[in-house]
Amino acid sequence: MIRFDNVSVEYPNGVRALNDVSIHIAKGEFAFVVGPTGSGKSTLLKLIYREVTPTRGRVLFDGEDIGALKANQVPYLRRKLGIVFQDFKLLPQKNVWENLAFAMRVIGRHPRDIRRRISEVLNLVGLTKRCDAFPHQMSGGEQQRAAIARALVNHPTVLLADEPTGNLDPDTSWEIMQLLEQINTHGTTVLVATHDSQIVDRMRKRVIQLEAGYVVRDQEKGAYQHSTLTEDLCCGA
Repeated sequence: MIRFDNVSVEYPNGVRALNDVSIHIAKGEFAFVVGPTGSGKSTLLKLIYREVTPTRGRVLFDGEDIGALKANQVPYLRRKLGIVFQDFKLLPQKNVWENLAFAMRVIGRHPRDIRRRISEVLNLVGLTKRCDAFPHQMSGGEQQRAAIARALVNHPTVLLADEPTGNLDPDTSWEIMQLLEQINTHGTTVLVATHDSQIVDRMRKRVIQLEAGYVVRDQEKGAYQHSTLTEDLCCGA
């Protein structure tokens, strides 16, 4: 579904954000992107929703070169994507229902479809009774659930989450990750950039580790930090 072919990104200030990255994210997969601040996690996600373009290499979405899209084609790409940020990015002057409705109206959805779909996603994220609440009236966990609902409302095939638990306490973080896992079981591809080692260790999904823009590990059912203990035991070390 998403393929990086020898992708490098160098920003105008000379910072090399990614270096010769080649990875493939399959349809329906759940993967974490981990690494220290400045390792290239956010840049990797931004390439997928065409916030930045590669300096070298290609990023493909369903076989289409994202970097080669014309400006008027980018909104159609983004309709296939749901994006969740650490700081929620909810419209402060609109309540939960209105935030979701706005995301549907801008792409021309019929009012009947808007009502039906918003009811579905609010039920999924557990916010049906909070549909009239404004962001400032909600806890951080509720705001992130609302942000996830907004990301899902237009039926994306891929959900990208950039540090979705960065502003949340551990219990709320776990609830949010369970919600993302539930979304994944319904067929949505989920890619999460995170510093949250406890979440990654607990969930044991695919882990793509970046350091200084390089992919240094790509491991199925991985932990946040790679351990050679099991390998040493297997090899008799």
